[in-house]
Amino acid sequence: MKQNRRHFLKISAIAATTLAAPSLLASCTSKRNRQSNGNMTLSWTPYDLQLNHTFTISGFSRTTTPVVLVKIDYDGLEGYGEASLPPYLGETQASVIEFLKKVDLSAFTPSRDMEEVIAYLDGIAEGNTAAKAAVDIALHDLAGKIEGVPWYKIYGLDKYNVPDTTFTIGIDTDEVVREKTREALGRFNILKVKVGGPDDKRMIEAIRSETDLPLAVDANQGWKDRQQALDMIFWLKEKGIVMVEQPMPKHDLDNIARLTEESPLPVFADESIQRLSDVERMKGVFSGINIKLMKCTGMHEAWKMRELAYSLGMKVMIGCMTETSCAISAASQLYAGMDFADLDGALLIGNDCFDGSTLENGKIIASDRPGIGVKPTKELFSVN
Repeated sequence: MKQNRRHFLKISAIAATTLAAPSLLASCTSKRNRQSNGNMTLSWTPYDLQLNHTFTISGFSRTTTPVVLVKIDYDGLEGYGEASLPPYLGETQASVIEFLKKVDLSAFTPSRDMEEVIAYLDGIAEGNTAAKAAVDIALHDLAGKIEGVPWYKIYGLDKYNVPDTTFTIGIDTDEVVREKTREALGRFNILKVKVGGPDDKRMIEAIRSETDLPLAVDANQGWKDRQQALDMIFWLKEKGIVMVEQPMPKHDLDNIARLTEESPLPVFADESIQRLSDVERMKGVFSGINIKLMKCTGMHEAWKMRELAYSLGMKVMIGCMTETSCAISAASQLYAGMDFADLDGALLIGNDCFDGSTLENGKIIASDRPGIGVKPTKELFSVN
């Protein structure tokens, strides 16, 4: 493996002291010595994820999540990607498809630099981060398949050196909360609880009636008063909570900074951070950041966010939306060595359509298949 590592360092120009994201689209020397038979072609299909339970956070509930699945064909290989579209992010299947119709990959080949392709995608339109992430993930999947290796090896990571993933329990009745908790026992080593409302203590007590597992909490901006939030965090620490995510409204950075300074638990940014350009202003406000592929346009920028945050002395976690194993597997390729993980998105649905990363002893373990490590489990794509 050391020989392979040196090879990838050479072709990707990775330096530990830089924020450069590894790229297999740069100087790609395929082990298969493929000859190109054409251009990269993009196709897509809408798909609706069916949640196993009604999912409630501070502000709304849902039973489904729309996604758009993406495929890039090139020289007999297929790269897969995904845009997950929870309603609060503002993208829809229709908006993603409109963006994808504008994407023309015919000018690029897998010998081009990833930076060039990603810059092209980012320049098509403002926003559309999930749509861009879908193409980014598919490009990474394709590039890894051309080289014949999974991305965790390209990044130089140990796929087993990963934090336990949380299992999310949404806001619900005591009976349902206990049922969800029992479902998680024996499979997960840490749970994540959605809080941010008047029933926070009731929720925690219901879970504590079933287990003493460590808990993370996500307030989704639900606490509006800093002193109230601080009092709650001190109470939560007594109940075995180990971290707090987005306790207050995303733009209230002054109060969040004061809360973080006084908090006995690490405080992570979620809604307050989207992309690489947001990372530096989070230093001194939060203890760490939550990176989500759907918000930061995919794997390329996620890697840069990770490296920048660590260079600033911040903690890093990887998060997800409700997603298939396609997007979850992409995230699993780059999160080794992070501090926290919330990669249960595919485990919350009943109609996953990809086989990829797996849950092993409470951890999401990346696949050894090339690229992001996935294969579809049903026919998904037709000609657009």
